[in-house]
Amino acid sequence: MQLNHGLHLAYCTNIHRGESWAQTFDTLQQYTLAVRDRVSKGKPYAIGLRLGADAARELSDPETLASFRRWLDRENCYVFTINGFPYGKFHGTRVKEQVYAPDWTTHERVEYTNLLFNLLAELVPFGIEGSVSTVPCSFKEFITSGEQVAAMRANVWRCVEHIARVSESSGKKLHLGLEPEPLCFLETSSETALFFDQMRDENPGDSRLREHLGVNYDTCHLAVEFEHPADVLRRFRDHDIRVSKLHFSSALKVLADAATRVALRSFCEPVYFHQVVARSADGGLTRYRDLDVALDSPPSILNHADEWRIHFHVPLHFEPSTMFRTTRDHLEGVMDALAAEPNLCSHIEMETYTWEVMPPELKNRSVVDQLVAEYDWTLGELRVRGLA
Repeated sequence: MQLNHGLHLAYCTNIHRGESWAQTFDTLQQYTLAVRDRVSKGKPYAIGLRLGADAARELSDPETLASFRRWLDRENCYVFTINGFPYGKFHGTRVKEQVYAPDWTTHERVEYTNLLFNLLAELVPFGIEGSVSTVPCSFKEFITSGEQVAAMRANVWRCVEHIARVSESSGKKLHLGLEPEPLCFLETSSETALFFDQMRDENPGDSRLREHLGVNYDTCHLAVEFEHPADVLRRFRDHDIRVSKLHFSSALKVLADAATRVALRSFCEPVYFHQVVARSADGGLTRYRDLDVALDSPPSILNHADEWRIHFHVPLHFEPSTMFRTTRDHLEGVMDALAAEPNLCSHIEMETYTWEVMPPELKNRSVVDQLVAEYDWTLGELRVRGLA
């Protein structure tokens, strides 16, 4: 939906299952329209579309794409952003570190992302920018050589060149957002700034870098890193990095006492990665690749931890308990920054994809109820700040 100051808000459809285009389209008809009817009936409704590689290839069939465009017009919906992070299966199987594969060292990632931009150029309405979010280059453990790092920069640049060509031919402004995430090659805002500096050194004076490449700022991810919104945004501004999209999301935040560590076992599950960053009383940070790894660490180590932040996306409207809190304060800080500078970024996407694996006490009655509650909370917060 379109908000004040030219902002656009959607929820990301990666909360639903769907690897083929037929499955993806079914979820749009079954769930997305039901959400629309409760939050934006009678008004143009924005869709944050997740397309895996199989669905993207199938949608690229000219008649299939034309049929989808007709459906969007008929239902008064529009697509302004695509989630191009998960290439393959994203539900009902072990995803974990495989969500980053193929990474930006590979031609497969380039070809897939280029295809998404071809589709987006056909879908996004004139006068609205289009964005695609993608993996933070790779998972840190995958990268073992300088040659791989150079290959990632080269492949990202090849994609930037493609985006520039598609933007030119379509007359639409399109950009890619790399999404920093815990334990990934681009993990912190500092690492992200360094990557962009290196890209700029290799392509001096080329305006296409600023126009077509930026960051998808996921508020859960950088909150897990104990970063502060003002510092993050200042760093991006200082290094001339555009914010391509804002992911509104919240992480778990706990004081890691013995009772809480026992309760956290209910958040351990076999599908998604739940990286943990633990801060000790002296401010030192310890990183764990998954929640079960953190919980299984020796008590002598755990007892030194003051606070844990856990990469488990929880509902935006979740009210903190005595045991479980959230990083919603980071999200609210980003909202404050957006209110002060509405042209910071025009794309907002709520992304709480963990519906299927959440402990029951965090869930609403249905996924539609959950999404409507997230809209209600988000729109309320944006209205307070004059953004909706």
